[in-house]
Amino acid sequence: MVDLQLPHIAILAGAAFVAGAVNAVAGGGSLISFPALLAVGYPALEANVTNTVALCPGYFGGTLGYRRELAGQRARVRALGAISTVGAVLGAILLVVSSATLFEMIVPFLIFLACGLLAMQPRLARLVHHGQEQHGGGSRPVALYASQFLAAAYGAYFGAGVGIMMLAILGIFLRDSLQRLNALKGLLSLLVNVVAAAWFALFANVAWLAVAVMALASLAGGQAGVALARRLNDRVLRGMVIVFGVVVGLRLLHW
Repeated sequence: MVDLQLPHIAILAGAAFVAGAVNAVAGGGSLISFPALLAVGYPALEANVTNTVALCPGYFGGTLGYRRELAGQRARVRALGAISTVGAVLGAILLVVSSATLFEMIVPFLIFLACGLLAMQPRLARLVHHGQEQHGGGSRPVALYASQFLAAAYGAYFGAGVGIMMLAILGIFLRDSLQRLNALKGLLSLLVNVVAAAWFALFANVAWLAVAVMALASLAGGQAGVALARRLNDRVLRGMVIVFGVVVGLRLLHW
């Protein structure tokens, strides 16, 4: 058990605030909060599950801040939420019963792929929607749901950069502004984290003292992140997400 001292508390609270803000703007906040947990002495697996639980309020704060952009997306939330729940359960089970070593090796490349998809998102979206109009649209929901299922499983299993992946997926398959899709991404990320956190609370070793320190800070950070994201147009927001995603991927390569 880690004996948290005042400097440790300050490190965890600061990291959680920044992670909550980054998750609201782009995704990848775990790259900030997870190393902070390692730095104060928590083992990797305990740090990973604790991080998932601790950042749930940050996603909640982001969702609260994005209430206006979520209006009119109830049908999407229901369908993608159900898919995300199943994927999150699978990812949480895999984390508890298996080693994360191999998966962590491919995580940076998954993030680079997501950044590439997001960079090409306008063109890919046009191609997908053109094919939808030409062929009656049967394949688009299947591809969207399959992609979201895999992203949700990854999000529960490890999670760094999952917001970038989700935003790329939603941007390709759904016609909407990036701000509204970012709001949807945040809500789905919240759902994935809550499902994973519930599983970890039952079956994994969660450092609850660290969660108590980080939870309120991540909540405040999530709301602050939305305030920043709202000031950005789609092109700037997309660029920021891509740049941060590349940084996340490069950092993970050196973990």
